[in-house]
Amino acid sequence: MRCPFCQHEDTQVKDSRPTEDNTAIRRRRFCPACGARFTTFERVYLRDLTVVKSNGAREPFDREKVERSMRVALRKRPVEEERVQRVVNSLVRQLETSGETEIPAARIGEMVMTALATLDPVAYVRFASVYRNFREAKDFEDFIGTIGGPGD
Repeated sequence: MRCPFCQHEDTQVKDSRPTEDNTAIRRRRFCPACGARFTTFERVYLRDLTVVKSNGAREPFDREKVERSMRVALRKRPVEEERVQRVVNSLVRQLETSGETEIPAARIGEMVMTALATLDPVAYVRFASVYRNFREAKDFEDFIGTIGGPGD
């Protein structure tokens, strides 16, 4: 594996262990050229997935993009890292085992929204506001009305 700091071609694995949920292998690596240490994760990919955008464009599925969008919605919210990782792993597993290789972006967005609803209601509304393109306060009011609020 190439060093991300100095681009040296050959790094050494110092430690390998499974992640807490046993869905990946965490490897601590060392670069003999610059002395840097870094971590890599090895995951099983069952099939190559393609995301079909609403305009018809296609791009490879990117697990990191799903994780990033969830982290933005969850920013400054009291949700443990392990829970986020479990949810992302579950979403990816569902997509990989669906039997489809082309997944509409809208379906991924809905899956992320559903997952965020179980993790944190504020993150759910944050994600929905971007995903559903809210333009004014009334859009928020209408959306909150559909998910229920205090006194339901």
